[in-house]
Amino acid sequence: MVAAGPWLSAAAVDAGRVEAEIPGDWKQGRTCYGGLSSALAWRAAASLAPDLPPLRSAQIAFVGPVEGHVTGTARLMRRGRSSAFVEAELTTGQGVMLKAIFACMAQRPSRADLAAPSAPPGPAAAEVPLDLPESAPAFVRKMEFAHSQPPGQDTEPLLRRWVRLREREELDPTTELLVLGDGLPPAAIRLLDGGGPVSSATWNLNIVTPLPQTREGWWLLESRSDQAQSGLSAQAMAMWNSDGEAIAIGSQTVSLFG
Repeated sequence: MVAAGPWLSAAAVDAGRVEAEIPGDWKQGRTCYGGLSSALAWRAAASLAPDLPPLRSAQIAFVGPVEGHVTGTARLMRRGRSSAFVEAELTTGQGVMLKAIFACMAQRPSRADLAAPSAPPGPAAAEVPLDLPESAPAFVRKMEFAHSQPPGQDTEPLLRRWVRLREREELDPTTELLVLGDGLPPAAIRLLDGGGPVSSATWNLNIVTPLPQTREGWWLLESRSDQAQSGLSAQAMAMWNSDGEAIAIGSQTVSLFG
């Protein structure tokens, strides 16, 4: 099975350009798993300049199926004294399939001091392992999962799980965060009796620390559907490290086909 780190490292990279073949065992239906395709777009963006400030915000549109031979390109939109905005896209023979804007920002003094909420109470990382069903896609098996919600609190359209990559060598913390950040299925799947096809349309991610770090590779992920009607769901997302410290806050628009 192809590991994320070696595959991303092996992608042909020039300044602002990446080329790669999407591995079959990272497919999610017709397209590449969204976390991996987002990380590939970031690899193109990060190659533009070695001194970009830390990534603090990503706005990603999953335009179409990312499959087969993929080319990632990036351009610097603007660079100021403490920030840089980079536009990146992934294209196949069918055109643009993913579009992203990455905001890289250095820290600076501020009178505002409001921390994001810590992780909700629940079992610690790896304390209650979660067995994957036989029907789980191949890319999901590249991750390990553990329960976080206490028993009996899994009926609302909310998912909260500990997640880590089985093989995470060669991944820097920011790329690892992007690969794993979309690791849970959309929470609206709980509203679909028996499940059903779902697909992320957009993903907005705000990274609340300049250096995402955790212990032993475990991250706590949460997705919560705030609305699901007429084939679309708006969901909120969050990510904490193994110490319960907030790492990222995000949102997604999800297409529902069931």
